[in-house]
Amino acid sequence: MARRSYRLSAVEVRGIGQKGMYHDGGGLYLQVSAAGAKSWIFRFMLDGRAREMGLGPVHAIPLAEARKRAAECRRMRIDGIDPIEARSAHRGWKKLEAAKAITFDACAAAYLAAHNASWRNAKHREQWRNTLSSYAGPVFGSLPVQSIDVGLVMKALEPIWHTKPETASRLRGRIEAVLDWATVRSYRKGENPARWRGHLDELLPARSKVHRSSTIPPCPPTRWRISSRHCGTRKASRLARSSFLS
Repeated sequence: MARRSYRLSAVEVRGIGQKGMYHDGGGLYLQVSAAGAKSWIFRFMLDGRAREMGLGPVHAIPLAEARKRAAECRRMRIDGIDPIEARSAHRGWKKLEAAKAITFDACAAAYLAAHNASWRNAKHREQWRNTLSSYAGPVFGSLPVQSIDVGLVMKALEPIWHTKPETASRLRGRIEAVLDWATVRSYRKGENPARWRGHLDELLPARSKVHRSSTIPPCPPTRWRISSRHCGTRKASRLARSSFLS
């Protein structure tokens, strides 16, 4: 005689209040706790050992949906798949996909928090934060950290590489540090696009070779009687202006 399936009805599920396990068929059970909480359980055998898999609470999973989930578990067992292990693997995959979507800004914030105790002072920490938020953030802060490539890094660096070489150099190093952190945390893979040696040094001149235009005046005429040691300094500008006015 074939085993009877679908022994429970939706009305019975709502009405059962006594603690126990109530079999619906095909390995699906209604579990009622001593406190009256109800949930669905799928029972099966694996390598001669009984196993139980939770399918969700009754208030969120109605009887019809619980039966569908149990049927899927039975199909996996026919294929030799452990449904518990399959669910764990799926959850792990979803976490990995979510991790890949983490943004550069989120990684930068996590990096700063992780290294909070290593900053010399609060001002140094704010310099890091401000540099990244001012120059990297507008370019790729909202993008997944996995998608940051050389093109994006260059887009952040090139506008200030010649006008603010010191700031640009620090920005590059800080972007590199955040991306290294993200790689170790498995949020991204591959080479660091912000690496200098053997990488960006092929695309940008070294900071020591960058010549900024200066607003400091040359040495003034001798009639102003300014010491040569002031030539090319801002003090020369002030002395020249005061001499001219006098």
